[in-house]
Amino acid sequence: MITIGGQSKSLAAGGSASSGKANWLSYVTSAQKSSLIENGVRKVHYKLPDGKEMVEEYSLETDVLQKRVWRVSEAFRSEKWDVEVGDPIAQFDQVESPGIRENATAPFLTKRITKKSIEWRIRNLPYPRDVYSVTSDDDGITVRTSNKKYFKKITIPELERVGLKADNSLLSFNHQFNTLIITLLQYKKPQLVQEMEAKVLEMVKSISPSKVPELKDAPDQCKPS
Repeated sequence: MITIGGQSKSLAAGGSASSGKANWLSYVTSAQKSSLIENGVRKVHYKLPDGKEMVEEYSLETDVLQKRVWRVSEAFRSEKWDVEVGDPIAQFDQVESPGIRENATAPFLTKRITKKSIEWRIRNLPYPRDVYSVTSDDDGITVRTSNKKYFKKITIPELERVGLKADNSLLSFNHQFNTLIITLLQYKKPQLVQEMEAKVLEMVKSISPSKVPELKDAPDQCKPS
């Protein structure tokens, strides 16, 4: 099984880490791909063999993935773009999607990638650090507060794509900048994840830059300017 957007689907029972890595690489390699370079960003559009679409943005300076969004369709609703990595997109109205907030004061989650870690920020959580419990299990990361004011399950698609389970020893968190009310969760990338990302980046760099096809209802950040 393949992990799509922020909605994680487990690898088939008995699947190994190496088979998971091969499945994901095969999935993105088999896509119809086009690339555009502008404003210091490499934008890549994927039309995947199962009909799904994905857009990624990489920094030309660091080669780090800055944004990944998926086109999703829901029954009785128009198509939307689901943010897996990057800042929220204002047009979204899905409360449960990473980066989407219900109102100005409700907690909301954003995610970013660095070369060595995966980071999440949960804004609008004003409680002191000792109130939070952050743990990991086979399903990802769980954030809860001892005052029972907040609970969140966070999936980690990067691990599922290589068939790995979350490891508590790689997880850390901090609460800082009280005026901004930011909680930072950090998960150190296992070597297998870094190797897979390097192979995907190598593939992305091999795509000759051209005009990315106009995407219907795509977020402005993912359209050529």
